[in-house]
Amino acid sequence: MTCSKPARILMIVGDYSEDYEVMVPFQAMIMLGMDVDAVCPGKRKGDVVKTAIHDFEGDQTYSEKPGHLFRLTADFGMVEPNDYAGLYIAGGRACEYLRLDQRVLDIVRAFDADARPVAAICHGAQILAAAGILQGRRLTAYPAVAPEITAVGGQFVEVAPEQAVTDGNLVTSPAWPGHPELLRGFVQRIAPETLT
Repeated sequence: MTCSKPARILMIVGDYSEDYEVMVPFQAMIMLGMDVDAVCPGKRKGDVVKTAIHDFEGDQTYSEKPGHLFRLTADFGMVEPNDYAGLYIAGGRACEYLRLDQRVLDIVRAFDADARPVAAICHGAQILAAAGILQGRRLTAYPAVAPEITAVGGQFVEVAPEQAVTDGNLVTSPAWPGHPELLRGFVQRIAPETLT
């Protein structure tokens, strides 16, 4: 019996990424036997990012509370996109500043150019929009990101928080309740045998 090499996934996170959108996918993909390198610009393996918990409590927008400290598993400066089977972009407020990092955008473009799977949740679409890969693409995101998607020629698809939208190599969901569909769609494109 031959043992195949586990799929290697790159996960981009940052300070104030949404707690569930970091912790749940990271642990789920490891549980499926994947190697996950969680990275953040300007940080190294062993450093931490502060996550945030976003919730709806009757205000006009979500509230934000401190989440957990999430320990990075790889150095951002050592990332070679061709070493990975897929890219996962966590949501939350971190996306506002991560989309300003040219290297982050170059990594996204490299995955998309090769049609390798890319998953983005919630505000993660802000990074996709800044990378310029959404022209003519269908995707979903947190609804407040819809204007950014349409401004760059993407088609925003409004779905329930529990749902995901797939367009070729791109799998997106509006929020963490969509993890089951988002992760299923992402993993099916990388290692379908893990889901049987």
